[in-house]
Amino acid sequence: MISKELLEILCCPETKADLVLEGNALVSVDKNTRRRYKIENDIPIMLIEESEQLGLEEWKAIMLKHGKNID
Repeated sequence: MISKELLEILCCPETKADLVLEGNALVSVDKNTRRRYKIENDIPIMLIEESEQLGLEEWKAIMLKHGKNID
């Protein structure tokens, strides 16, 4: 599990946007890129080429769940 302290200092390597913890992944709050980074064995895989770009609706649902702005 990712600690709150670690989550506070991690950011998206592409845009430097904040991240939210969603299941076993970290999701960027950046609406343009919508990157999801996997967490394997409690280690976030923060490589852009290993990330996944979420569809807009899925990203919006995750952001709303975490109380983030979707505009």
